[in-house]
Amino acid sequence: MEWTVETLNTSVDQELEALPVDMQAKLHWIGELIKTRGLERVGEPYVKHIQDALWEMRLKGRDGISRAFYAFYVVAKPKRVVIVRAFIKKTQKTPPKEIKLALKRAKEIDE
Repeated sequence: MEWTVETLNTSVDQELEALPVDMQAKLHWIGELIKTRGLERVGEPYVKHIQDALWEMRLKGRDGISRAFYAFYVVAKPKRVVIVRAFIKKTQKTPPKEIKLALKRAKEIDE
């Protein structure tokens, strides 16, 4: 069973579109790694666990760094990675409000 990578909703689509082009390309590349190798074979520096069911895709570009938070599910349905939040990171530590928003959105995922 292959992994799929999708977004939660149009708000997340807009957040991804607002990222610089090189960071969008990096996100696409990491998504392809997940699809072809399997999420279980992709680790740091590309993805990292944050808390609970929340993980992050780590994107670096010419203009800095950004993060795309996701939750994943392994169920009877296809294995899914659902991106729930994307933002440009401006501080060393991920702002707690970003994690809180991502966790809230992750609860909206339709299993």
